[in-house]
Amino acid sequence: MKEERIIIIGNGVAGITTARHLRKRSNCRITVISSESKHFFSRTALMYIYMGHMKYEHTKPYSDDFWEKNRIELLQARVDEIQPNEKQLKLADGETLSYDKLVIATGSKTATYGWKGLELEGVQGLYSLHDLQQMEINTKGIQNAVVVGGGLIGVEMAEMLHSRGIHVKFLVREDRFWGSVLPKEEGELIGNHLISEGIELRYQTELDEIIGEGKVQTIKTKSGETINCDFVGICTGVKPNVDFLRNSALEIDKGILVDEYLQTNLPDIYAAGDCAQLRNARKGRKAIEAVWYVGKMMGEVLGATLAGSPTKYNPGHWFNSAKFFQIEYQTYGEVPANLSSGQASLYWQASQKEKALRVVYESESRKLIGIHAFGIRLSHPQCDSWLKTGIQMSELINELPKANFDPEFYENPFPEVQQTFSRQLKEPQL
Repeated sequence: MKEERIIIIGNGVAGITTARHLRKRSNCRITVISSESKHFFSRTALMYIYMGHMKYEHTKPYSDDFWEKNRIELLQARVDEIQPNEKQLKLADGETLSYDKLVIATGSKTATYGWKGLELEGVQGLYSLHDLQQMEINTKGIQNAVVVGGGLIGVEMAEMLHSRGIHVKFLVREDRFWGSVLPKEEGELIGNHLISEGIELRYQTELDEIIGEGKVQTIKTKSGETINCDFVGICTGVKPNVDFLRNSALEIDKGILVDEYLQTNLPDIYAAGDCAQLRNARKGRKAIEAVWYVGKMMGEVLGATLAGSPTKYNPGHWFNSAKFFQIEYQTYGEVPANLSSGQASLYWQASQKEKALRVVYESESRKLIGIHAFGIRLSHPQCDSWLKTGIQMSELINELPKANFDPEFYENPFPEVQQTFSRQLKEPQL
């Protein structure tokens, strides 16, 4: 009997998690193809390589012999075309590979918006290992940089540049930091923290044009201001890396459209991670969620499905975490930048230290729907449990210390948080 071959395009967290969980359940032949790197590495650790905190070797979660021991073939190559009728892939060097089942996990790439001058030397995004290598070249010996886009990748790049003594002007379109995601108070908290770290934040400032002769020399904003710089970091989000599939028979919107089993419209072809777009996203979740936790979860369920145990992707409540220089950030459930009708929130912020906690709840039922934490580590299982049960606000306030995940010698903020939340809950809702 012919051995079943499953090919996975992409060796990021979604692709590798799929391969690992498939191997736990099946003896099929597994091939992982990537044009970026031979081995899986932690993409979130790229910034720490640049900052000198670790080497590339330290970002690989598995030893190089792990793959051979687990009979997972690694192929460093670029896929140019899929041929679903023949169940084949065409590689850039002309070679073709046959598959029985195919997983597309090609991740994201930097989203740009047609600005003039994007092709200039010294202009780039930050997503891939190649981007990191290019950034090493582009920032050698420079003094001034501009970072465009006020989100997580922008903060990472700003911190990277700042660590090398490069002055950073950080252009943010909104009137506060990450205004499309963070409520006003949290946006101001993080913005002030970035300024205190030495970043020059420029609110309500949009890029219009990048200018230079071969290499970037200056940028022009939409207000007509010119800013001299040696480097421009484009951090205006990411988009699914699916352009090479646009002429295929796959149904593609922004990403590759998949059902709850991560199956595409074509038989035996699946997609997972940043490049996958759910046809029917559950309430409170987006159709495309380009975060590490989602890629890992998709890989786990897809590995089971490919091994013969069809498993629906059921993401549960939203979770993400990050770090803004010195402030750790966690978010659970639904915490909108601006509350919708029928929603209310309680908010505490330390008077002297950069710590804050917000809980969002349904105004009428007073059931919890979301949590934001800044500078405070919360227990993921505890927060998830509260969201699943829809805990009432009065009960949540009493139970808040259960979520404390800070080291025991840290100052305990929860008595003050409980007092503040109890007082706010009694106040009339506007």
